[in-house]
Amino acid sequence: MAPVPSFPVKVGHIDDVQELKKIKPSSIPERFVRDMIERPKLATVTTPSSCSLNIPVVDLSRISNSQDFHNEIMKLSTSCEEWGFFQVINHGIDLDLLEKMEKIAMEFFMLPLEEKQKYPMAPGTVQGYGQAFVFSEDQKLDWCNMFALGVEPHFIRNPKLWPTKPLDFSETVDIYSREIRKLCKKLLKYIAMSLGLNDDIFEEMFGVAVQAVRMNYYPACPRPDLVLGLSPHSDGSALTVLQQGKCSSSVGLQILKDNVWVPVQPIPNALVINIGDTIEVLTNGRYKSVEHRAVTHQEKDRLSIVTFYAPSYEIELGPLEELVDENNPCKYKRYNHGEYSMHYVTNKLQGKKTLEFAKIYDN
Repeated sequence: MAPVPSFPVKVGHIDDVQELKKIKPSSIPERFVRDMIERPKLATVTTPSSCSLNIPVVDLSRISNSQDFHNEIMKLSTSCEEWGFFQVINHGIDLDLLEKMEKIAMEFFMLPLEEKQKYPMAPGTVQGYGQAFVFSEDQKLDWCNMFALGVEPHFIRNPKLWPTKPLDFSETVDIYSREIRKLCKKLLKYIAMSLGLNDDIFEEMFGVAVQAVRMNYYPACPRPDLVLGLSPHSDGSALTVLQQGKCSSSVGLQILKDNVWVPVQPIPNALVINIGDTIEVLTNGRYKSVEHRAVTHQEKDRLSIVTFYAPSYEIELGPLEELVDENNPCKYKRYNHGEYSMHYVTNKLQGKKTLEFAKIYDN
């Protein structure tokens, strides 16, 4: 089954941010107001284009072209090594399917609150509607509503959390997830090639890969300089695939590059890919997971759809022996991926702190 905490979790009262937006509060509730050190700089919230760096773009159609293969694989390698993030174009997923997935996600978030609350995210868990990664009554909250579901393998699904409205929700999520799964397998083959490894090494190692989807809705916030849409974190997955809603004209995703928060300007019809902690461990730190966060906008709502792709919970993981030598000594211990997943989902989002679980420290 999907990881759940083994201890009681008290989260206190959590306001639904879409409902907060409707009542237009005169001030932001205290649980959403960040400490000064965490607050986004106003310039990065209000004028993203002026400070955006363009993260790398990988064209998957060029990788399948023998003439362009080497250059595009090198670009993929640089993207993973220097950024940990890239956008993919010509990814092979039907654009109508992307639009349909965005449409049903938006329709779900537009349902009345009492309808969405039929699928509650229990405290300390990461499936259902609500806020994830909250473990105390005084923890700061994200300005975001989430709806998350386990998809594969089927035993991680909680059927009670799959909504009956919109009517085509479940069918669309299943079709969409199958296509994203194919993309993840393809990307992992190319990542293996970029490392000079057997192209099937990750698929053979991962077993029946775990896949989950999370829809994030970030309502406009009257004080975007005080809140965060999503706390800084790296992902515990192998790969994460982000679809930014076409209806979302504001830039919300930011990545930490050279200790500066850089807004990611979405490319139409592209998908954003980021390296998760699992790939960092397997590559012995050559390809790094990167801290990222979401900020809000004063006037515009934003929607994103995120897929997490990771090894089976039963798999033992550690740095690949091909990537460990005298010049690159082993930086991470071997561990059970299910134990790491439990560690990840039972801790609040806090930069790359969860990866300390796997690190080897010199005495």
